[in-house]
Amino acid sequence: MPQHKSNEKRMRTSARQRTHNRIYRSQMKKAIRKVREAKSPDEARASLGNAIRLLDRLAGKGIIHPNRAADKKSRLHAYIRSLKA
Repeated sequence: MPQHKSNEKRMRTSARQRTHNRIYRSQMKKAIRKVREAKSPDEARASLGNAIRLLDRLAGKGIIHPNRAADKKSRLHAYIRSLKA
């Protein structure tokens, strides 16, 4: 247990932020899954825009690293290109 008042507050805020970040991460996973499980290439392209917007927002807020967001976006684009062929 924390010995100082500031550490008690830090524990509370960390727990609150952890739940907040967990919600965002699950949204990210759902958006990526929606792109990959799309029935048609057109449907995949439509959901790709939402996934990219979400990844950029999470990288901007510091929830995920910007390089991780770039990697995910790159892989999603490659997946969409492979659907055409």
